[in-house]
Amino acid sequence: MLGGIAISFEWLSTISNIFIMVNVVLAFFILFFERKTASSAWAWILVLFFIPILGFVLYLLFGKSLRRNRLKRPVAYENRDFTDLKDRQLEEMKSRSFQPTSVLDGKWMDIVQMNAARTDAPLSTASNIQIFNDGKRKFDALFDDIRAAEKHIHLQYFILNDDDLGSSLLALLTEKAQQGIKVLVLYDDLGSSSLPKHFFDAFHAAGGKSAAFLPAMLTSINPRINHRNHRKLVIIDGRIGYTGGFNVGDEYIGKKKEFGYWRDTHLRIEGQAVHSLQNRFFIDWNQAAEKYPMKYADTYFPKMNHPPGIPMQMVSSGPLETHEDIKNGYLKLIHHARESIYLQTPYFIPDKSIMDALRTAALGGVDVQLMIPHLADHLFVHSATLSFARELLEDGVKVYSYQNGFLHAKTLVVDKEAFSVGSANMDLRSFALNFELNAFVYDGEAAKDMANLFLQDRKLSAELTEADFKSQHWIEKAKQDIAKLVSPIL
Repeated sequence: MLGGIAISFEWLSTISNIFIMVNVVLAFFILFFERKTASSAWAWILVLFFIPILGFVLYLLFGKSLRRNRLKRPVAYENRDFTDLKDRQLEEMKSRSFQPTSVLDGKWMDIVQMNAARTDAPLSTASNIQIFNDGKRKFDALFDDIRAAEKHIHLQYFILNDDDLGSSLLALLTEKAQQGIKVLVLYDDLGSSSLPKHFFDAFHAAGGKSAAFLPAMLTSINPRINHRNHRKLVIIDGRIGYTGGFNVGDEYIGKKKEFGYWRDTHLRIEGQAVHSLQNRFFIDWNQAAEKYPMKYADTYFPKMNHPPGIPMQMVSSGPLETHEDIKNGYLKLIHHARESIYLQTPYFIPDKSIMDALRTAALGGVDVQLMIPHLADHLFVHSATLSFARELLEDGVKVYSYQNGFLHAKTLVVDKEAFSVGSANMDLRSFALNFELNAFVYDGEAAKDMANLFLQDRKLSAELTEADFKSQHWIEKAKQDIAKLVSPIL
């Protein structure tokens, strides 16, 4: 009996030593070979050494960097006109010969140049922008546009659910495919993991095509939590585009009791700017759909006859890039602020550069207002959000907690003159780990509309003060501090 116990302890000791050695090797690998920030690298090393076995599993799920060969190369797609436009604009900006049009204030030229230099984001214009802050109105408009489609429908969402909204959307897309309209659906494999295998059967039978982004390689369970395609895009006939924060599911139209009303922001765009969304969709589609690669054709990028209107750029970012391009766009907008900054985000886990930018703006007299949700869909992430918000209060930033359901909007409005809206949250995951897309809009009228939406939401919010945080129970404070400590890996 004692011999058996001794052998068991020997096995436990051996296994423990193996895990310690694996952790040491993994820590060395993280420090010297993984492309991570110092804070993220040290956070993972702490996790590995304080919870050695579980930490190893967590790293495999959350921590591994994305390798370029994990994504298929874009196949047989080149939009020469789009590339030439961007290159020509950038060359003119660098030589100072680029002349801002009557619709673009020259004060935004540095942001425009930075975005053009770093991403597939030439300056373009929209003849019309419609802002949606309600899911039912957004999907009603989207369904109407899909019904009117004449040539093609390209649709991309992070979450596509098999519920009333998701089934209704797919039924409509199937009907359009039966009419001979070319319909492509791209969804994220993890975000849409609840979809049953038969979900697309009728759609495929009608001639529609679908593809999953970064699907599980061996099983139906996808172990890769990071590096998801978080973009939300719809392009109809190359003339109408949608982008923003709404996914496809009943919760996004307020039909799930645990969230109540869902407050989000989405854009409906007409005009030349839709071509930027189309270009991004083609790249993402060809990375995911090996069997059905898309090639350039004029019909996907129709000529626009109406006059230019609202200047904007569609800025994308992802884990394969060396720069955090959407975050840098946020920083540029914040540094431009002289009067006001209105920021809405469901998850507020910024890095030091964003924190410093908001602090210095507030200390310099800019009216900086941050709005976060009162409800939490991820408790630990919400605790980290509260911790960072509490820190900003000390420097004069006003913080509001949205009470009328769940706030999922990702918007930044500066001086009521320019704004950004899209799929990127103000957190490290959106900055560096996921594939995102945001519209940067340089138009005073549209920016005032966005600012007014913020002010309307403020009436439905409670202001958080330093006294509120001081009165919290010590357990809640400790939870926030711990969440902030590990925030680089959330």
